[in-house]
Amino acid sequence: MTGLIETLNRVLDVTLFRLGETAFTVWTLLYLTIFLAVLFYLSGVIKHWLISQVLSRTTLPLGERDAVGSIFRYVVIVIGLLIAVQTAGIDLTTLNIIAATVGIGIGFGLQNVANNFISGLIILLERPLRIGDRIDVGGVQGNVVKIGARGTTIVTNDNISIIVPNSKFMTENVVNWSHTDAKVRFRVPVTASYGTDVRLVERILLEVANNNRDVLKEPAPAVRLVEFGENGIAFELLVWSSSLVHRKGFLVSSLNFAIFDAFAHQNLTFPYPQRDIHIRNVPIDLKPESKVTASS
Repeated sequence: MTGLIETLNRVLDVTLFRLGETAFTVWTLLYLTIFLAVLFYLSGVIKHWLISQVLSRTTLPLGERDAVGSIFRYVVIVIGLLIAVQTAGIDLTTLNIIAATVGIGIGFGLQNVANNFISGLIILLERPLRIGDRIDVGGVQGNVVKIGARGTTIVTNDNISIIVPNSKFMTENVVNWSHTDAKVRFRVPVTASYGTDVRLVERILLEVANNNRDVLKEPAPAVRLVEFGENGIAFELLVWSSSLVHRKGFLVSSLNFAIFDAFAHQNLTFPYPQRDIHIRNVPIDLKPESKVTASS
């Protein structure tokens, strides 16, 4: 048993390479690998415990709790890395060489990685978007479910997860539907035929809106007469909702179904496209053409 331990010690003390004054042995790399694996695992466990057990007792919303947990995890990882370097016996001057190497790598090929990581930190600190927000960026619309170090995960209405690089939120216009308030106003266009009682249309649209459980009573729905168009009178129903911010199509569809039924009940019609055709008086020669026979 003693011989086996001595053999194992000799194997672990084999120097693989040197960096500055520090010799990296098999034991050094094995120790760092195990330490980093445990560090990242424990930091994730601590983050989850902090969010679900400690911060859940406060009045902070879920997005802010997740931001605090992520920043705390990064702090734990940085402290753990410093402890790993010290306990592994790595000379601090070696870190200067590593930092210079990493800097060159960032300069040549890791710009996007560094950009996304720094953008992720800015998102967590400034909180322009949070977990649960409904956003639209670069044509991608959905709910934010995770803000990571490299990218943010957005789930669309089709239950498709799209990972958007964090740098996009710094360089492109981001539409956040629920940044300051959960209420959003939706516009439903309606066109009625000429000759229709406009006040009757207004009452019908307001009644349809008030009967929809997903439409807020305050702010109250409103109806606007937009214009007298070529094909009919254009109205606009304005409604507020906080429960269907992420399902605009469903809300508009349900309102359109109810409007169609209400118009049919009141014998109101929707206009068809109308065009006036003017035919000029052009004389037309209706005489039959004379037959020309070839001479034999």
